[in-house]
Amino acid sequence: MKTVLCYGDSNTYGYNPSNGFRYPENVRWTGRLQNLLGKDFKVIEEGCNGRTTVFDDPIEGWKNGLIYLRPCLNSHKPVDIVIMMLGSNDLKESFHATPKDIADGAETLVKDIIDFTGNKQGFVPTIILVAPPEIGEDIRSSAFYGHFYENAIERSKQLPELYKQVAERNGCVFVNASEYIKPSVVDSLHLSPEGHGKLAKVLDEAVRNL
Repeated sequence: MKTVLCYGDSNTYGYNPSNGFRYPENVRWTGRLQNLLGKDFKVIEEGCNGRTTVFDDPIEGWKNGLIYLRPCLNSHKPVDIVIMMLGSNDLKESFHATPKDIADGAETLVKDIIDFTGNKQGFVPTIILVAPPEIGEDIRSSAFYGHFYENAIERSKQLPELYKQVAERNGCVFVNASEYIKPSVVDSLHLSPEGHGKLAKVLDEAVRNL
């Protein structure tokens, strides 16, 4: 059985923009991916609302993705595949992060996965680096406006090319989520059930093509 660790933020957790709760397992892309891959794979959900790549939230610093990464890898080892989709929360105005800053954060995590697993489990998992969906054009009407401003839209559009470069430098598989999905019109950030379904199919194909 192959272990697939899904490391991400609220769109990996399965945040429902319509009510603020969590989508059921059979709606979340992680749960759907498990169903698509079948019994030969074990899909582990490690999504956390608000998680960043390497940035410390001034109020909730524990959402720094780098801090939890090694304990997470160690808890679930041996890990065969890591699917990482982070970077959306780095676009918050409070971090003042450029697209390159965000891609550098993602690369820090990728390198940490490589270094840590090579030492602790004796082999490096295949890393599928996913550039997150773009911020929606109607962010001004979102409940999260104030954390994210209009400038986050354009910065989010620059992430795929930078993430692709990170993937190429570090031997990762690259997936650009924005080619397939857009955030829900409800809040311009989180995925609709349809978006979760499309992403699951894309990542199922990515895993099977390894």
